[in-house]
Amino acid sequence: MSAPRALRLHAQDNVMVAIDEIRLGEVAVGAPVAVERIPRGHKIATATIGEGEAVRKFGQIIGFASSAIAPGQWVHDHNCAVTHFDRDYGFCEDARPEPILPLESQATFQGFRRAGGRAGTRNYLGILTSVNCSATVARLVAREVEKSGMLDDYPNVDGVIALVHGAGCGMASKGEGFDVLARTQWGYAANPNMGGVVMIGLGCEVFQIGRMKEERHLEESDLFNTLTIQATGGTRKSIEAGVERVKAMLPILNATKRETLPASELVLALQCGGSDGYSGITANPALGAAVDILVRNGGTAILSETSELYGAEHLLTRRAATPAIGQKIVDLIHWWEEYAARNGGELNNNPSPGNKAGGLTTILEKSLGAAAKGGTTVLKEVYRYAEPVTAKGFVFMDTPGYDPVSATGQVAGGANVIAFTTGRGSAFGCKPTPSIKLATNSDMYRRMEEDMDINCGDVLDGVTIEQKGQEIFDKVLAVASGERSKSEALGYGDAEFVPWQIGAVM
Repeated sequence: MSAPRALRLHAQDNVMVAIDEIRLGEVAVGAPVAVERIPRGHKIATATIGEGEAVRKFGQIIGFASSAIAPGQWVHDHNCAVTHFDRDYGFCEDARPEPILPLESQATFQGFRRAGGRAGTRNYLGILTSVNCSATVARLVAREVEKSGMLDDYPNVDGVIALVHGAGCGMASKGEGFDVLARTQWGYAANPNMGGVVMIGLGCEVFQIGRMKEERHLEESDLFNTLTIQATGGTRKSIEAGVERVKAMLPILNATKRETLPASELVLALQCGGSDGYSGITANPALGAAVDILVRNGGTAILSETSELYGAEHLLTRRAATPAIGQKIVDLIHWWEEYAARNGGELNNNPSPGNKAGGLTTILEKSLGAAAKGGTTVLKEVYRYAEPVTAKGFVFMDTPGYDPVSATGQVAGGANVIAFTTGRGSAFGCKPTPSIKLATNSDMYRRMEEDMDINCGDVLDGVTIEQKGQEIFDKVLAVASGERSKSEALGYGDAEFVPWQIGAVM
């Protein structure tokens, strides 16, 4: 029987990751004798770590020993905890600009060219709502369209989707919470994967459609219509009016055809959920390699989940294009510390139980692995939640770590493809933007192959990060060109529109 495998990620580390389960008394290559069982994906100490001393993985501090740890012991939340320590932000020290391929040498995909120049990877008709009170009408409009079978006559339309939410009233009419909802709503309406939009309101809510149109200089058109239930005459008449507006838009959307577009038009949202001890070793760095390829091709990648950047923020500040951009990251971390404290929480309430079962012990460890999704290129800009992303290259958007809320902000910012890494097997999709699922380990991939697009677990068997990064990049191009991702084939995406709700509900 072959010896179990363990992996040392950096010369300075005092732990190794158990690739296979290491039983009591077994010896993995390069590791000491296991003095207790080490579950797969978890950490084994390779040296004595005194109480209060740093535990190191990736060459970085992931926590401090809460009790003395002997070589061969299992290192997890029973003996490793987070305490405050200073990080060296080293603004811009690791920023190394890379040349962008000329347009004629860039990779291409088959996408939809929209008015204004942006590129879509899907052609949806969206039914948006200003308030929870109009959610039922929006859903019923979409249901009536689907039941009628009329979509069969429009093969170039990907679907009619009702994206509803629970806010829009019982909130302040100005301030951070209102601004976030306004950016999110308009961001979805303007996302290039939306060919047309019908927005439905009640009429008396705080989030007024008329106000949004006035502030954003919007006018009704063949592909942007609004209505309110109260002004239209009630529920039944509003459903009928909504269906009629959809009918009028469908032929226009169907006339839109895919064309060859450069990869520089791609805006890739980076997500991870249900992470495990392999995430920072396989799928996340492989996605980072794909991001580097995309950036070289002139495209954009959005890293987010600020609460899961905690402890790894110094890796981004060191890659910032300017000190001011790096300082934006630091300021966000301070805001999140205060935000968590104000709500009786702490940033280290992460990892989740599933993350811990998969081998992640602290938020620092999780964040260091999550940051690898962003590759190695220069951080070009930092955006607020749902703010339009205009910079090319690698950027960051402030969002919570909760996947649906985070991805909603990225799509509102303009993301037209999502790459989502998972170790435990997250169930996720995100209309109107296709989500590509990347499995961190082969066991989970085999169990959930119908949900996973790419297995990154074979990195543990000898596939290089560079090879896997190229495979991911090629899949992004294919999905952007119309190939259905697994989550799309399963029908995910209608329920994952979750705007970040900040502030008091009144």
